[in-house]
Amino acid sequence: MPRIDFYHLQKQNLETVLPKLLEKAYETGKKIVVKIGTDERVEFINSLLWTYDDASFLPHGSKKDGNAAEQPIWLTADDDIPNGASMLFLADGALKTPEALQNFERIFNIFDGNSPEAVDKARKFWKELKTQGFELHYWQQDDSGRWQDKG
Repeated sequence: MPRIDFYHLQKQNLETVLPKLLEKAYETGKKIVVKIGTDERVEFINSLLWTYDDASFLPHGSKKDGNAAEQPIWLTADDDIPNGASMLFLADGALKTPEALQNFERIFNIFDGNSPEAVDKARKFWKELKTQGFELHYWQQDDSGRWQDKG
């Protein structure tokens, strides 16, 4: 059963948190797929990852860039996994079925804690996954901005 980490964004937005989490995941040497809510947001995040930090480099691409199988980090709004990723990031309300999650070693579900709809969707997803026996972790930032595992 893969491990699933829920990241509850309250103090920072996706554009700040996602690149840092991707950096840590990329350091493992494993391939990553990031499923994002819409094609427009995929291209926004695609651009962001090239410019978010002058001192960092995250090799990535989307269907607009091509070469999907070679991309260490693949951004998509679809269910495709053309790079054979073992890590999955879900953002902007994107979800996968519990069955589809079995194809990954680790999943990161990042949701906007300032949106009642996103919180409700994350809670429902958590409950569904818990009944399936997944190892679940819930992360929240403390006052200093450090991530704390709340269970």
